[in-house]
Amino acid sequence: MAVEIAGADLVRAAAMLGAGISMGIGAFGPGVGEGMVAAKACEAIGRNPREAGLLTRTMLVGQAVSESTGIYALVVSLLLIFVV
Repeated sequence: MAVEIAGADLVRAAAMLGAGISMGIGAFGPGVGEGMVAAKACEAIGRNPREAGLLTRTMLVGQAVSESTGIYALVVSLLLIFVV
């Protein structure tokens, strides 16, 4: 007994697979980038504690910019799940 998958079911399956891959890869980059930014900020604060406020502010801006790529991946995934 053979089950045939074609047409709309195949497109739906490809969209779900694409959504999963998009979020998987799209979340990996920002996670690594934000971890590196936080590590370097901690090192810098350890070297020069008087500049902790400036370093923290700069770190948070950098992490927000880095997180935007993760948000774009989320938007693409949601579009694949609900629109396709």
